[in-house]
Amino acid sequence: MHIAVIGTGIVGVCTAAWLQRDGHRVTFLDPREAGEACSFGNAGSLSPSACLPVGMPGMWRNVPKWLLDPDGPLTIRLRHLPAALPWLFRFLRYSTKSEVTRIAKATRDLLAPVFESYEPLLQRAAASYLVRRTGCLYVYSSRETADAWKWGMDLRRSLGVELQDVDSDELAALEPDLKGRFRFGLYAPDNGSTVNPSALVKAIYAQCEKDGARHIRAQANGFETGDGQVRAVLLDNNEKLDVDGVVVAAGAWSAHLAHRLGLRIPLESQRGYHVTVERPNVNLNRTVMAVEHNMMVNPMAMGLRLAGTVELAGLDAPPRYSRAEALLRKGKELFPNLETESKTFWMGHRPCLPDSMPVIGRTPKIENAWLGFGHGHVGMCGGATTGREIANLVAGRETGVDLHPFRPDRFMRSH
Repeated sequence: MHIAVIGTGIVGVCTAAWLQRDGHRVTFLDPREAGEACSFGNAGSLSPSACLPVGMPGMWRNVPKWLLDPDGPLTIRLRHLPAALPWLFRFLRYSTKSEVTRIAKATRDLLAPVFESYEPLLQRAAASYLVRRTGCLYVYSSRETADAWKWGMDLRRSLGVELQDVDSDELAALEPDLKGRFRFGLYAPDNGSTVNPSALVKAIYAQCEKDGARHIRAQANGFETGDGQVRAVLLDNNEKLDVDGVVVAAGAWSAHLAHRLGLRIPLESQRGYHVTVERPNVNLNRTVMAVEHNMMVNPMAMGLRLAGTVELAGLDAPPRYSRAEALLRKGKELFPNLETESKTFWMGHRPCLPDSMPVIGRTPKIENAWLGFGHGHVGMCGGATTGREIANLVAGRETGVDLHPFRPDRFMRSH
């Protein structure tokens, strides 16, 4: 079939690559270049352990403190608050222990085959060098402090995540530059990361082009439908593209397209920031998650990347790079030898749903339209498996992951 894939982030390009493996003809629809939106600046984690939702039991107690702290992990711009409140109320509903356990199980199933799903795509694109499997360290100032996060870590373990206790001496041996600020850690040996998330997306995309995909640099605005089928995608240049099927994988810009297909999906942008220090004078061998500070630190090809924070401000508000500067201040506090002379700041839109799970599946009313978006903080982790499973759905094959928890109409039913 001729399938339009709307979006050239990690989910879109992986979906296209898996569809091509089945012989389908792919046309990308995206005004942006591949790998230049959220896929450009994320923390690069490829973590089967990243199955916990953003909303955890009792988190609401910390929200007032975070909002009053200019360097805190959460900020909400007042102008956006009325629009964000309904989403936030739903978010709290999914933050109970029973809901978190359900969500973590489903997300674990999606993320567990991360390397298995990427492997054939990276091999074909000759890009396996962009992925390393050196594990991840969750680090804390003390073992006692780590107890505050024990419930979530025990939940991870119950779902098959291997987490090894690491005392201060072992921690210093694994990562000498962590010595001083961190005295206890949990090592997740099955995790990994990419040394350059944008390059990874671009490599898979380039192979898709070599395998016959084309890219129309236009915005998809809607669809021409009939008899329960998408016949064409309507573009912002007053043209249309005739198709046999369509996949919506446009990240934070996907909700209005889903609406045109008959679904109201509560998608919010959790705007994330990073600072990348080109010559940091800090040497790390693997991804480090400073849990108390809600900051992920990843050594990459272009330098040391410090990423984190959540800002609710919508899609159109300009970046507020004081959020990135706060990450830099925290980084200098945690790594006294960090040199920051050469650095870059970035802001991107994480596409987030209230239950921290993506929508993956066929739309109920349109037989040849599939959705794959809303991965939030785990887009790089779940992109390849999402693409594989959408290809399975298109082909009518049994999926490797139970997609029922990710069904596109779940919010309409709950409402």
